[in-house]
Amino acid sequence: MSKRIFIYLQQHIGAPAIPQVNVGDRVKKGQLIAVPNGLGANIHSSLYGQVVNITQNYIEILADEEQPEEFVPIKETDNILEAIKEAGIVGMGGAGFPTHIKMNVNLEGGYVIANGIECEPLLSHNVKQMEEKPELIYRGLKYAMKVTNASKGYIAIKEKNKKAIEAIKSVIDDDRIEVKMMPDIYPMGEERALVRDILGVLLRPDQLPAAAKAVVTNVETLSRIAEAVDYRKPVISKNVTVVGRLKSGRKPVVFFDVPIGTPVSELIEKAGGIEGEYGEILMGGPFTGKSVNLDAAVIKTTGGVIVTDPLPKEKRKIGLLVCGCGANEARLREVAEKMGAPVAGVERCKQVMDVKGGIKCENPGNCPGQAEKILKLKKAGADVVLVGTCSDCTNTVMGVAPKLQLPVYHHTDHVLRTVGHKLVRRLKK
Repeated sequence: MSKRIFIYLQQHIGAPAIPQVNVGDRVKKGQLIAVPNGLGANIHSSLYGQVVNITQNYIEILADEEQPEEFVPIKETDNILEAIKEAGIVGMGGAGFPTHIKMNVNLEGGYVIANGIECEPLLSHNVKQMEEKPELIYRGLKYAMKVTNASKGYIAIKEKNKKAIEAIKSVIDDDRIEVKMMPDIYPMGEERALVRDILGVLLRPDQLPAAAKAVVTNVETLSRIAEAVDYRKPVISKNVTVVGRLKSGRKPVVFFDVPIGTPVSELIEKAGGIEGEYGEILMGGPFTGKSVNLDAAVIKTTGGVIVTDPLPKEKRKIGLLVCGCGANEARLREVAEKMGAPVAGVERCKQVMDVKGGIKCENPGNCPGQAEKILKLKKAGADVVLVGTCSDCTNTVMGVAPKLQLPVYHHTDHVLRTVGHKLVRRLKK
């Protein structure tokens, strides 16, 4: 039976792309089917089939039974930046910023930082790619350095990922490129945290890494750059981690090159299927993932698909503490509602700053204390608190809340408990 896939028109920061096909058209794998409407990136068909529906949100394609490996290549060019643009590459670590715009900068001998941190717990596709396909990432980094006029490249990897570190080091033959081993703390993969810890520059929340003569880009994004330059391959697939309440067990299952538009339900079934009653399906990681239904489709920024345990039930009044590195207020309210808890009040971490319609942390992962905020939630009538905070913020919360007889929930608790992962609470000294 032929399957239907939904290729969303917004897989990037910016406005939805403009379809370039009509209902009834036959499409090939790799064919350009939508172009940017201002800020954005090209979108290509991930398979052979027929367009059966077009809405303002997606292009629906009925896939052919036979799916050849061949794809329609992007146009020939010797220009790296043009190849990146034609291939429709975006930040594949979750941000979705168009890569041809990010790389269109003269760093004047600055730095390209390859982000291999795999910031979110439970996800492992970036680490596995570094272990098994390091040369593709390495070639992509060299192309990024060339196009941005960088004189130094860093590959940031958590110190605990020994196999990935050795694999990456084994392919480096350029003394301008260095592996940087980083601590296992959230949000170490945030780009300003990497610039701070590698280059010694603390950027303001409204500053981009370019202010430190740097570009930070995810390792999968770099591999897609290499594919575009070397093989003229557009972005038609995504590496994804599937983990959680699976019949196959609680260990993560990594799928390389999942066709864009693949339903979440299909990936979960390939990973073993759902075991028993579940709480949420998260797309992304435990800290910043979004709750979706089984009909949701993989896009260029999809990193994880997590099937969680049911959420705990809580009838007491709950206070919400919002962090710039974790869950926003809307996500905390969603979790509280699913728990059944009435919200008594909302506070924001003292380092949260409003930036361009969103929130960011003043100094990611370095928290000065949360006593004032917890006291305010207590005075607002909270009997328990729900925090969406980074590792260090949660550490400071735990120095205060228990003394006030306020039990603490972290919005990742039900996700991490699903696989027996240590909860976000006190940090080891």
